[in-house]
Amino acid sequence: MSVDEILKQALKLKPEERFILVEGLIKSIDEPDKKIDDLWIEESEKRLKAYREGKLEAFPMEEIFKEEL
Repeated sequence: MSVDEILKQALKLKPEERFILVEGLIKSIDEPDKKIDDLWIEESEKRLKAYREGKLEAFPMEEIFKEEL
């Protein structure tokens, strides 16, 4: 069955059923990757350590997100 055929069939579903289908498809794409999560944990721990040791400069959140008029 082609993607076009699947789409045509999906459009025949009730709105609630389409929502469930879309939600399931999105979840299948957005599955967590433990390797990537582990790399981010390692990186954040390195950055926190560097900050605490004074090796990393920090800026206040308000300064970063302030709007320029």
